[in-house]
Amino acid sequence: MKKLLGSRWALGAALAAAAAFPFLAQAVEQPYLVRVAGVIGLFMILGLGLNFTLGYAGLFDLGFISFYAIGAYTTAIAMRAHVPAPLAIVLAVAITLAMRALLGLTILRLRGDYLAVVTMGFGEIARLVINNLDSLTNGPKGMQVRPWRPLACISPDPNVQYYLLILAGVSLAVVASRRIESSRVGRAWVAIREDEVAARLSGIPVREYKLLAFTLSAAFAGLAGALFALWEQFVTPESFVFWESVLVVSIVVLGGMGSIAGVLLGALILVGLPPLMQWTLSAEWINYRYLFFGLILVLATLFRPQGLLPSARRESELSS
Repeated sequence: MKKLLGSRWALGAALAAAAAFPFLAQAVEQPYLVRVAGVIGLFMILGLGLNFTLGYAGLFDLGFISFYAIGAYTTAIAMRAHVPAPLAIVLAVAITLAMRALLGLTILRLRGDYLAVVTMGFGEIARLVINNLDSLTNGPKGMQVRPWRPLACISPDPNVQYYLLILAGVSLAVVASRRIESSRVGRAWVAIREDEVAARLSGIPVREYKLLAFTLSAAFAGLAGALFALWEQFVTPESFVFWESVLVVSIVVLGGMGSIAGVLLGALILVGLPPLMQWTLSAEWINYRYLFFGLILVLATLFRPQGLLPSARRESELSS
C-alpha cells in the first residue's frame, strides 16, 4: 500500500478523484459529504503540521490547536479591516509563525511530559485571552468574517469552492512535508528524536533544529485557521478547545508518527467516521459514535503501536 501511495501515477489519480468528489456528491444530492470532506482536509493540514514536531522531532505538543485559532482570528481581524483575503491568509501564516517562534524560544529547553504540560497550558491561555479580549476578538460572542468567494467561476456553492482550496492546501502541505522529510533537515530531526545527546555529539545544533521544527509546523496551523475562518465566515473561542488538540495528536499517533500517508489516513478515520456515522446510522447509534472513536484508538495502541501506516524507520524500530 505504501508503494502505491508513493507512486506518482497513484497520487495523481487520487488527487484527480479528490478534485472530482464535490461534483459527484452534488450530482447524487449529498452536499453534506462535501462539508465533511472539507473538515477532514483541514485536519489533514493540521496533522501534517504537528507531524513536524511530534513525528519528526519527537516534541510532544498538546497546544497545537491554539495556533489554528491564531490563524483564524488573524484572518477575521484582517478581513474586518478590509485587507484583501489572499493578504489576510499570508498575514495569518506570518503571525502564527512569529508567535510559535516566540513560544519555542522560551519552552524548548523542556522535554517530554514537561513540554506537553506547558504547551497544553499555552493552548488554554490563548483560548482564554481570545475569549476575554472583547475589544479585538468580540469575546465569546465570536466574530463575523467578511465573505470571500475565490472560485465562483468553478462552482456557485461556497462549500465546493473552499473544499477545492483546502484540497490545494493539503497538496501543498504533502509536497512540503515530502521535500523536508528527505532533506538534511528532516534527517537531523529524526536523529534528535532518536537520541538527542547522540545528535548533539554528532555536531547537530539541537536547539536550532528543534526550534525550526516547532516554528515551521505553525505555517500549517495558520493556513488551516485562515481557510477555516474564510469558509465558516464566523469564528468563536469554542471552536478551539483542548479536545481539538487531542484530536490532532490522535491523528498523528493513529496514522503513524513521521508518516505522511499515515497522517492522511488518521485524519480520514478519526475526523471522517463520526459525522458519517451520524449521517448513516439510526438515532440510537449516534450517541455511541465516540465509543467507536475510543475503541479504534485502543485497538490501534494494542495491535499497531507504530501506527496504521508508519514510516519505514519507525516500523523497523518497533518490530525489532
